[in-house]
Amino acid sequence: MEWSKWKRRIYTQGATPIQYLDQLTQLLQGPNIFVKRDDMLGLVGGGSKTRKLEFLMADAIGKASDCIITCGDVQSNHCRLTLSAANYEGLDCHLILEERIPNSFFPKANGNNLLYQLLGASSIRVVPRGTDLLQEMDTLKQQLESQGFQPYVIPVGGSNPIGDLGYIACAEEILVQTKQLGIRIDQIVCASGSGGTHAGLVAGFKTLNTQIKVIGIGINRKKPLQDEAVHHHILSVCEMLDLETKIDYEDIIIFDDYIGEGYSLPTEEMKKAVRLLAKKEAILLDPVYTGKAMAGMIDLIKNGYFKKDDNILFLHTGGIPGLYAHANELMD
Repeated sequence: MEWSKWKRRIYTQGATPIQYLDQLTQLLQGPNIFVKRDDMLGLVGGGSKTRKLEFLMADAIGKASDCIITCGDVQSNHCRLTLSAANYEGLDCHLILEERIPNSFFPKANGNNLLYQLLGASSIRVVPRGTDLLQEMDTLKQQLESQGFQPYVIPVGGSNPIGDLGYIACAEEILVQTKQLGIRIDQIVCASGSGGTHAGLVAGFKTLNTQIKVIGIGINRKKPLQDEAVHHHILSVCEMLDLETKIDYEDIIIFDDYIGEGYSLPTEEMKKAVRLLAKKEAILLDPVYTGKAMAGMIDLIKNGYFKKDDNILFLHTGGIPGLYAHANELMD
């Protein structure tokens, strides 16, 4: 794809590594398992949102914005990375945090909340579960405009057509890397949350005419709603890019069996997956996204979903600071 027409900031030098998980592969006696280490992306703490922010922040700067507004959960990786990108660019950043679990927000909490404080968010507003976050951000935008600021609004997860470009670019990066490494990837497994990462990968691989399937492990919504969200993202980014790639619902693969009681609520399988990867591969997963996604992939392997000679790439989308906010739940 021709990227020169799209403004982009660079927050990571070079491609993130792809590594073979030898011990996990042997333990499961299933397909060959690789991991794409997007937890090593740039900005504070790394993670998938960095790829989206390269395009979103470039758009904000191009529109002469002087402050950023975004939203997420009280332990949002996206908010942490957006705040760090804003700091890097010399912009103010305002956060609206949704308390999805009642009484879960503590101003002096660890994890991402600690990093909000260290990075110095311009303002933090905590709202109850079910609040219309788009409306809240619009209200704040109007308030800031009345004070003479020029705010730029980034949606939850950085998931809009501009942000979704990050994982179309990542699809290209993966193809270049695997060619250089001399490996074939049959399927990619990723957490499917706000939908932009999942959608960008599907659109990217389809546009590049590959047969790689993207398997999304849902972490917040049941399959019908998540199918709709991912499909909407794909259509929106393809329309923005004037791509004629035909992508049907059949191209969107989502498993919603591993959500547990809800978003960010721990499951026993997630805890086991986090401990297993730490002990076997010295890789830390997070409890909200990659822990549940890894638990889902392991279960699919055990149940014969993949062929024994498949090469599977797990996308590590980061979120490590969240471990420290869930310490009590993850201790043996």
